[in-house]
Amino acid sequence: MAFDASSPYFAAALVVLAYLIGSIPFAVVVSRLMGLQDPRSYGSKNPGATNVLRSGSKPAAALTLLGDAAKGWFALWLARHLAPDLSWPVYAAAALAVFLGHLYPVSLGFKGGKGVATALGVLLAIQPLLALMVALTWLAMAVVFRYSSLAALIAAVCTPLYYLLGARLGWAVHPPVTAALVAVAALLIYRHRANIQRLAAGTESRIGSKKKA
Repeated sequence: MAFDASSPYFAAALVVLAYLIGSIPFAVVVSRLMGLQDPRSYGSKNPGATNVLRSGSKPAAALTLLGDAAKGWFALWLARHLAPDLSWPVYAAAALAVFLGHLYPVSLGFKGGKGVATALGVLLAIQPLLALMVALTWLAMAVVFRYSSLAALIAAVCTPLYYLLGARLGWAVHPPVTAALVAVAALLIYRHRANIQRLAAGTESRIGSKKKA
């Protein structure tokens, strides 16, 4: 069923809905359902898949990762399903809203995760090839440097640059989406500011180490 996306009230409702979807705290939900400790009480205290992994449960971490990515994809899929003629500025606003929902969820007192998985889900909805390129960039950097945070930072910087290559790679480039991806990348970098400080000091934990990240 399609709705009148030209209505500013409906457009605002879609953006709010995207934010609420992003606010679903899968790290906390999965941990509770699996009888694990609240991820906000140990490790980095970050409600994300990486910290859930510190509980020792790889299945819980995997489910958290999938859930966080899925909500990024689902929010944009739902927006397109409800309003196939949705304008690109509203679509871009919904993309940013679901990401902000994860970073600053109303369900957790506006204290959320860092957003890497949710950002990937958003990219998957925007353009699957773009998501693949960013994911491969993260993987390559993680293998080479063995720092998850550094891999995320590099992938974040590359994201809007990759998107702008769409004219050569087969997808249309829309300025509002470009602006949203730049904002997402900037927020990802900001949320990793503590990691940046540890990277500069040489105290950041490497992938596979037992140290706190």
